[in-house]
Amino acid sequence: MPSAAGIIKDYVIEFSRLQDWMIAVRETNPDTYDSMHKRYIELKVTLSSLGVSLTELDRIKN
Repeated sequence: MPSAAGIIKDYVIEFSRLQDWMIAVRETNPDTYDSMHKRYIELKVTLSSLGVSLTELDRIKN
Protein backbone atom coordinates (compact mmCIF):
# COMPACT_ATOMS: atom_id res chain seq x y z
CA MET A 1 0.00 0.00 0.00
CA PRO A 2 1.44 3.41 -0.96
CA SER A 3 2.34 5.83 1.79
CA ALA A 4 0.58 9.18 2.19
CA ALA A 5 3.74 10.93 1.05
CA GLY A 6 3.88 8.74 -2.07
CA ILE A 7 0.26 9.51 -2.92
CA ILE A 8 0.81 13.24 -2.48
CA LYS A 9 3.95 13.07 -4.63
CA ASP A 10 2.04 11.29 -7.43
CA TYR A 11 -0.77 13.87 -7.32
CA VAL A 12 1.68 16.79 -7.36
CA ILE A 13 3.42 15.31 -10.41
CA GLU A 14 0.08 14.75 -12.18
CA PHE A 15 -1.04 18.30 -11.32
CA SER A 16 2.17 19.75 -12.73
CA ARG A 17 2.07 17.70 -15.93
CA LEU A 18 -1.58 18.48 -16.50
CA GLN A 19 -0.89 22.19 -16.24
CA ASP A 20 1.91 21.87 -18.81
CA TRP A 21 -0.50 20.20 -21.22
CA MET A 22 -3.26 22.71 -20.50
CA ILE A 23 -0.96 25.64 -21.23
CA ALA A 24 0.11 23.97 -24.49
CA VAL A 25 -3.48 23.50 -25.78
CA ARG A 26 -5.20 26.53 -24.25
CA GLU A 27 -5.29 28.59 -27.46
CA THR A 28 -5.36 25.86 -30.09
CA ASN A 29 -7.92 23.42 -28.70
CA PRO A 30 -10.46 24.90 -26.25
CA ASP A 31 -12.53 21.69 -26.06
CA THR A 32 -9.52 19.69 -24.91
CA TYR A 33 -8.61 22.45 -22.48
CA ASP A 34 -12.12 22.33 -20.97
CA SER A 35 -11.86 18.55 -20.48
CA MET A 36 -8.47 18.94 -18.84
CA HIS A 37 -9.79 21.75 -16.65
CA LYS A 38 -12.22 19.32 -14.98
CA ARG A 39 -9.31 17.09 -13.91
CA TYR A 40 -7.33 20.18 -12.87
CA ILE A 41 -10.13 21.18 -10.47
CA GLU A 42 -10.32 17.63 -9.05
CA LEU A 43 -6.58 17.55 -8.42
CA LYS A 44 -6.60 21.04 -6.95
CA VAL A 45 -9.35 20.14 -4.47
CA THR A 46 -7.67 16.85 -3.56
CA LEU A 47 -4.24 18.41 -3.02
CA SER A 48 -5.74 21.24 -0.95
CA SER A 49 -7.61 18.74 1.22
CA LEU A 50 -4.31 16.90 1.78
CA GLY A 51 -2.76 20.12 3.04
CA VAL A 52 -0.58 20.82 0.00
CA SER A 53 0.01 24.51 -0.60
CA LEU A 54 -0.72 25.25 -4.24
CA THR A 55 0.69 28.78 -4.17
CA GLU A 56 3.89 27.80 -5.97
CA LEU A 57 2.46 24.89 -7.96
CA ASP A 58 -0.60 26.45 -9.56
CA ARG A 59 0.27 28.07 -12.89
CA ILE A 60 -3.27 28.13 -14.28
CA LYS A 61 -4.75 30.12 -11.33
CA ASN A 62 -8.44 29.42 -11.97
